[in-house]
Amino acid sequence: MLIGLGSGSTAEAVVRSLGTRIAAGLRFTAVPTSERTAKLARTCGVVLTTLDDVQTLDLGIDGADEIDPELNLVKGRGGALLWEKLVARACERFVVVAASEKLVDRLGTRVPLPVETVPFGWKQTVRRIEALGCIATLRTGADNNSPFRTDEGNYIVDCVTGPLFEPASFDLALKAVTGVVDHGLFIDIADQALTVDPDGHISVRGPATAQYHS
Repeated sequence: MLIGLGSGSTAEAVVRSLGTRIAAGLRFTAVPTSERTAKLARTCGVVLTTLDDVQTLDLGIDGADEIDPELNLVKGRGGALLWEKLVARACERFVVVAASEKLVDRLGTRVPLPVETVPFGWKQTVRRIEALGCIATLRTGADNNSPFRTDEGNYIVDCVTGPLFEPASFDLALKAVTGVVDHGLFIDIADQALTVDPDGHISVRGPATAQYHS
């Protein structure tokens, strides 16, 4: 199979688990969604390829920062939203794995929405974003002095939106802003969500909905 490997702490746990399966004989090829995931995957023995070298991916596995009842998502708190969305769009089946605390009634209620922008004229881009009705703040790096840079060298602007009653419309409005590369709204992309509560109970949302204990 061809697999898309997500980014973030939950996705990294999946990669490590797959590494254990590889040691037992599992074989697959993967496209990573960040340089960090690529580095971890290599240490786990995962064979990697690039998105340009495949037509489609059989399965994508990634985390999420918010999951609404329709399986729309907010992603990108780790800064890899552009690569994550490109990989997700190439997947025949896209599965989200997350803690149950990521479940929300409406997107925009738990975390700010990450928006990736080009560095040139970013303050102008922020003004245009805020004109849509949100508060946008440039994300800084580990030193808190310089802007955070994505693997593509872009900036991330974190936007407080409040509850999004029409996330699909907001998706299109944000994407139309000059200077915006992409954003962390993943609308109608996820096929299934697996969430685990603090007691270890796993719920499956989407096809073959079930509840079981791990």
